[in-house]
Amino acid sequence: MTSSTRAEWPVPAALILLTAVPVVAGAVRLTELAGGAEVTSENARFLAAPLPVVVHIVCAVLYCVAGAFQFAPGFRRRRPGRHRALGRLLVPAGLAAALTGLWMTLYYARADGDGDLLAAFRLVFGSAMAVSVVLGFAAIRRRDVARHRAWMIRGYAIGQGAGTQVLTTLPWVLVVGAPGEFARAMLLGAGWVVNLAVAEWLIRRRPARSARVPAAHVNASGAPTATG
Repeated sequence: MTSSTRAEWPVPAALILLTAVPVVAGAVRLTELAGGAEVTSENARFLAAPLPVVVHIVCAVLYCVAGAFQFAPGFRRRRPGRHRALGRLLVPAGLAAALTGLWMTLYYARADGDGDLLAAFRLVFGSAMAVSVVLGFAAIRRRDVARHRAWMIRGYAIGQGAGTQVLTTLPWVLVVGAPGEFARAMLLGAGWVVNLAVAEWLIRRRPARSARVPAAHVNASGAPTATG
């Protein structure tokens, strides 16, 4: 591995590390659902209708972990076929994670400490994630690489919200204690806002090159070829 190749992997590694706590929490939840756990007020809604939360956890973990590799520029340049194949996996995974999140917000009983403001945040950001993934996919079908990149970064930033929410919430818990309903909503909302702010900085920090890839450089699936 060359020094330039090694230099591009800290960002994907950091993104995977950011996902660590949600991955562990998701694994615990899946184990609980598979093992016939005792019904409590905290898990009753999941045990009564496990499919949405199972799909959400599996797809969100896949989206966040596998999606991290799309942030390695060399991976996209040297392995365009793998980049496209991974993208075809990430689009449905991202949509499934967003849509099941919306379903759970609307139809699951709320956990203690979850109020109307947090529900509104979840609906707004979940919808924004789904729209971002769809717009990113539509952009690459039109060979608009710049908009494809921008929308996919935004969708991924929202999908990584759970990881950043650990960072926004933990200091409060350590210093103040368990947050109340309003504070909890604002701390979790801050995780999405921080991620989107970083996403917009990434999108704008380099001048946009050609917005479109010539038709000859796009394969039948609508994704750029190696020469694009």
